[in-house]
Amino acid sequence: MRTITATSARSDLYRIIDSAQSTHEPIQITGKRGNAVLVAEDDWRAIQETIYLLGIPGMRDSIIQGMAENIDDCSEEIDL
Repeated sequence: MRTITATSARSDLYRIIDSAQSTHEPIQITGKRGNAVLVAEDDWRAIQETIYLLGIPGMRDSIIQGMAENIDDCSEEIDL
């Protein structure tokens, strides 16, 4: 993770936002009053979705089981 000072971030904010968005690498911003991490919005939404899904009982095992299943063995119809 790249680290920059708050002063540098303030003077070059748009380039830093573009970098986080295009590289998908979080950027740590350090300051005298505390530190923060800048992540692209898409990455933040993915993190939130992962946290949500892993909070559902049995979801982790279901995902692992589904990833191990051969795609040719899957049904093409959805059971509702």
